[in-house]
Amino acid sequence: MKLFILNLKLGDRNYLCYHKNMFINKLNQLYKPKRLLYYVDATSEEIQKFYLGCVPENIAKYSNAFGTYDYPGVFFIKGLEKEVIGIEYRLNDSRVKYPENLKTVLLDESFFYSVEIDDDVEINFHFIKNLFSEIAKEDNAHRPYSDLSIKEDAKVISVFHGYKKNRLLYEWKLYNDKAIHVINDDYSKFEKETLYKLAFTDLITGNYNWNHLEAFLEVPFDKGIADYAFAHFDIKEFRVINEAYGHIAANKVLSNIVKAMNESDFVYTSGRCHNDNFAMLIKDMPEDELINKLKNFFEKLSVLEEDPNYKIYYKCGVVPMQRAMLSGNRVADAAKMAQALCTNQKQTEIVIYTDKMHENLSWGNYIKAYVETAIEQDEFVVYLQPKFDISKNVIKGAEALIRWNYKNKEFLPPYRFIPFFEKDGSIAKIDDIVLKKVCEAFAKWKKEGSPLYPISVNLSRSRLYNENLIENLVSIIDYYEVDHKLIDFELTESATYDNMEHMLSVLEELRSRGFKISMDDFGTGYSSLSLLTQMPIDTLKIDKSFVDTVSGTDERNEDIIVLRHIISLAKELGFVCLAEGAESKNQVDRLRDLGCEIIQGYYYSKPIPIEDYEERYLK
Repeated sequence: MKLFILNLKLGDRNYLCYHKNMFINKLNQLYKPKRLLYYVDATSEEIQKFYLGCVPENIAKYSNAFGTYDYPGVFFIKGLEKEVIGIEYRLNDSRVKYPENLKTVLLDESFFYSVEIDDDVEINFHFIKNLFSEIAKEDNAHRPYSDLSIKEDAKVISVFHGYKKNRLLYEWKLYNDKAIHVINDDYSKFEKETLYKLAFTDLITGNYNWNHLEAFLEVPFDKGIADYAFAHFDIKEFRVINEAYGHIAANKVLSNIVKAMNESDFVYTSGRCHNDNFAMLIKDMPEDELINKLKNFFEKLSVLEEDPNYKIYYKCGVVPMQRAMLSGNRVADAAKMAQALCTNQKQTEIVIYTDKMHENLSWGNYIKAYVETAIEQDEFVVYLQPKFDISKNVIKGAEALIRWNYKNKEFLPPYRFIPFFEKDGSIAKIDDIVLKKVCEAFAKWKKEGSPLYPISVNLSRSRLYNENLIENLVSIIDYYEVDHKLIDFELTESATYDNMEHMLSVLEELRSRGFKISMDDFGTGYSSLSLLTQMPIDTLKIDKSFVDTVSGTDERNEDIIVLRHIISLAKELGFVCLAEGAESKNQVDRLRDLGCEIIQGYYYSKPIPIEDYEERYLK
């Protein structure tokens, strides 16, 4: 936390203000073009209220209007007698609806330094002037193509209020403009050394960048490096540091990382790739030794200088020497894949890249490219697994399950393709294939006069945010003239994590159109009980992991108690209770005794082709 000691001259008196608890967030430097300030005169009381978030209505109503450059603010304008409250607009735009009955003043184009402070700090002109005078003495903001200095005769100073904060803008002047040479592609204005630094070094930290590091990956022996491991890491929640403590504090964190990499005896070379991403070529060593080295490395970089109570955490992917050497300049892809497996925000994580990850990556990329061909060649097949009423031992319906007859040569288990399709969005096409084939079967059975039992189809979580989802589903079903009550959409419990409100609205809309809704895999998530009273579901499907505990000889009383209460709760809430995965008569009998109504499992039938289902249950 930065401490400022400011000498403030107010009227005829001098004050020494020691702002012990004032945190100053240096934001950035910005440019504002020539513009019109629409303003109202304000009393001292109105100004002080503004600093606490109270904006006069005749200004507040223009917030976020088209053509405004900023939010409503308090302005100290040279030439006006006192502070005013106003809002800035772009000039001469026929599309802009400019305010009426407000005073205006033309403001020239200018540069500003921006800082943010808590809104419980008393603000006035002298406070602001002294504050920026202190900041100017140690201005260390990063500007690669320009230099600014404080403007002693500032014509415009402004204050904008946000949530419990005030953002202060003080006019500065531009005195070294190299940006114009970049904008005009005038490379003759740059020395070769300058151009080299721009190409191969990071302007914020002064360290090398990815362009420089990649040369080591292509020809490592030019630097005498025989072999190496590779690490790629970033800072967890780096945006929090940027937003809460400011870009200067954040840049200091980046520079500290660079310093640590350069001083580490196990690092051959390193680079800042982009944002808060870094990469290192490191010496090969046993895995446990390497992890300890990296843990110590990150622990030394875990304290934020501006706030010792804030803990910095990292996520790091490491590619061992053998795989790093085989990957060449593609090694960062592997490291990033391992890094992506770091999910705990409250600790530093180091994940070692494995051949299994490589196989999954290669396979995932291949089937992502091949899926359209597979669809065209009709390789995806629908199987049906019957559901039985265990009190009467009669069929009640089925669940549609996708199978992939890969190149019409072998059937792949679902885990070899479903997770990959869910990740890249292809699962929507697979869901539609299942729905179409189910509807084709219903149309055939209806024409033949066969009995029709409901069939459940999966509704993948990634599809819930498609605004055309419901119309797409309905169009497929109605094309085959299938009664809506014959289609049961299954949503896995884990699909409810992201946006419960939106998910509920989708399910309610589907149910209002006559479809059935099931919650699959109940008991495997974390929000089950809180959702049960809100979800418009018809069937609760108890996950197989609960059914597996019903084993007869070695079943635990605790497991049976939980299962009994789940079944009882479902029935009291008006849901049909279905248990998945029953494989023995003992399990079926026990579930019947506990009050379960429907069974889906190998005891009655494994998933079978549609033709076999038709022959066995509809004839």
